Amino acid sequence: MTTRITAVCLCLSALLSSHAAAQTLYKSVMPDGSVVYGDKPAPGAAKVEEPKIDTSTKGLGGTTAREAEALKELETSRGKREAAGAKLQAAEEALRRAEAARAAGKEPLPSERIGTAGGASRLNDAYEARQKKLNDAVQNAQRNVDQLRPGQ
Repeated sequence: MTTRITAVCLCLSALLSSHAAAQTLYKSVMPDGSVVYGDKPAPGAAKVEEPKIDTSTKGLGGTTAREAEALKELETSRGKREAAGAKLQAAEEALRRAEAARAAGKEPLPSERIGTAGGASRLNDAYEARQKKLNDAVQNAQRNVDQLRPGQ
């Protein structure tokens, strides 16, 4: 029951606050120079002003040159961060692929074995060269990721 009452109170306060924000405020200057603010023009006022705010294109206050410059700087820095994030993701993906290739390349290929005089076999230099190439690819990819990570 209290939840329902709370919800009703919140709805009423929202309606009342939106109504209050929509009211017109008048600034009346009296003949003696005093200023009176109210929701109706003051009787006998020498001058009454009803402020008009144009929110059609510029919002409430418009932008100054300094605000426009700050906004442009923020957009530029956001673009740079997004580009850096995309580069980092690509580098991390390249690292994952290099690690997967290294793991898949652990098994020697049939051409990478040499038979011995005793009837066994051993790995030849081609296997060692291929393993070195796979390890170098992982190290290069890791180096790229480390360079692109912030704070590195």
